[in-house]
Amino acid sequence: MDEMDLMKDLREVPSPRPEAYDRARTALHTAMAEPVNTVVRPKRWMSWTKAGVAAVSAAAVAAAVVMGTTDGNVPAGPSDAAQQVVVESPLVKLASAVQAAGTLPGEASLIINTKLLPDGPQLYYTVYTDQGQVFTGDSPQNLAATVAKGAAEPASPFNAKVTAAARLAANGDVEKAKVDMITAAGNPLGIGLSPAEADEAWARAMAEVEEKFRESGQEVPDRPTGEELENRIDNHLFSNTTHALYIAASDAEVRAGVLKLLATMEDVTIGKTDVDGQAALTLTAAPAIQGGNTTYVLTVNADNGLPIRSEGIPVKDAAEPSKPWVVNYKTGRVTLADVAAGKF
Repeated sequence: MDEMDLMKDLREVPSPRPEAYDRARTALHTAMAEPVNTVVRPKRWMSWTKAGVAAVSAAAVAAAVVMGTTDGNVPAGPSDAAQQVVVESPLVKLASAVQAAGTLPGEASLIINTKLLPDGPQLYYTVYTDQGQVFTGDSPQNLAATVAKGAAEPASPFNAKVTAAARLAANGDVEKAKVDMITAAGNPLGIGLSPAEADEAWARAMAEVEEKFRESGQEVPDRPTGEELENRIDNHLFSNTTHALYIAASDAEVRAGVLKLLATMEDVTIGKTDVDGQAALTLTAAPAIQGGNTTYVLTVNADNGLPIRSEGIPVKDAAEPSKPWVVNYKTGRVTLADVAAGKF
């Protein structure tokens, strides 16, 4: 059982409000220590790579953000002493260059992702407008028709919150942006709360998905503490930060903020690579952040920070083996008029 199973079941009852979806999404992936699945989908291509076909994605592993705690093991928010952005980080330098270059004209991000399935590659097309609308399609023609009809999906409060947190980081307040990003879909982990308040927050979150756990034969978990709690926090930070990147990568301010937040994660290893002749950076996060069964690797363009690929690499001999996945991305700025006319 995962968060998508939960929402599939909810389709047979009146549609939940966006806030309810966000709460259920957070509660379930928090409880199960699983990253939020992000399937991201990109006319005006921004020095994009000829990304190859890939497999579906999802994960968000994060790196170790040293969190302050109260005497009840409840994080009080990022530590002032240990959480400063490392100026020498190539991600911080790249963020500055991205922000200086600015955002190309347009009113939305068009994202195309390609995943590799056993029966062949599959493409997904999504338009995220700057006003929060979302249009999807499984082909260029389908996407154009959806936009032409104005058939947008309900605006997501979660999307608005993660992009706002990224903008906050881009404009200097990285520490507050971290807390906002981690708690974008709620605060079941109790960041900044007293031990008693944190227990209540966890209990409320679990009550929303208690029946689903029992239906799947699992017990409702206790609130995590210690290292497990820090790993969950890091999972949320990485998951929500990369989600902001995937839905608004063509927005320079959001992209710069994402890079600054990723630069604070001590357990994310930055490497260099080459993708189809273009320089790229690999951001590799520790398996512990993702339940210990997968290493998450995000590859971004070394010149503009745009996402190129995300992939999950199974950890050998993990207690709960995972399956490998890869997703390749294209993204660019568009206008809705152009998309409706099929000009992308």
